[in-house]
Amino acid sequence: MEEYLNRHLRHGPLHLTLIDPDRQDPKEAALMAKAAADAGSHAIMVGGSTPERARIVDKTCKLIKKESGLPVILFPGGASQVSTHADAIWWMSLLNSRSRDFLVGEQVKGAPTVKKLDLETLPMGYLVVEPGGTVGRVGQVDLIKRDDEATAIAYALTAQYFGMRFVYLEAGSGADRPVPPKLIRAVKGAIDIPLIVGGGLKTAAQAHEAIEAGADIIVTGTLVEGVTDVRKTLGDYLFQLSESLRREVRRTLVEGDPETPRRPEQADDEDAEAHA
Repeated sequence: MEEYLNRHLRHGPLHLTLIDPDRQDPKEAALMAKAAADAGSHAIMVGGSTPERARIVDKTCKLIKKESGLPVILFPGGASQVSTHADAIWWMSLLNSRSRDFLVGEQVKGAPTVKKLDLETLPMGYLVVEPGGTVGRVGQVDLIKRDDEATAIAYALTAQYFGMRFVYLEAGSGADRPVPPKLIRAVKGAIDIPLIVGGGLKTAAQAHEAIEAGADIIVTGTLVEGVTDVRKTLGDYLFQLSESLRREVRRTLVEGDPETPRRPEQADDEDAEAHA
């Protein structure tokens, strides 16, 4: 999975869709994921800030993979949110939490299960910025102030020096304000690893600003919750971004990049054509 992300990052920024199993049933989540795949998302993240039941997470991951054909990365809020049907798990530490549980405790609980399932781990430093939302409250976070570039840089460098291979700046799911571009630019300029930005990116203009400021990967979740046409909503969002992202989405998902995993129905169609 890490190789997949890094390979696509060589061509430009990526978009990941976050689906919280606690907000809809697995069948609805799978339909959302398929629509996200059709719209141009590169992978699906599954998880959230609240402790969903393990059985629900497992069933959600299984149906998402079946319907969308996209890779699934777990975004766990706790040790119980692990599934054998995922491709990888963000092995993250909430670095500005006051709680040992979110720094390392839940990871210690979950590590034996991850080993048993042979899940690929993606080490990530997770940083929550004002306003923080549910993750800030549940995670007992000392929020990074929106204009405190020095603190954000210090945390991001700490993640890199610990050997983590991604940094995530999170404003909180459904936040009324995304991470400020100035803060993104400062952090990106200080680190040598991919930067993920999520929370509050409700418009293509906001996502464009995040990308222009240096975000390598943008994550949206609440954007696709409760809408009647996920494909249109997310498609409009993605295709209003920078020309480089539009060109990459078009190349990988419309023209058919041979390096991009094909959905099962695409593989069947293309194999049939090859033998015709």
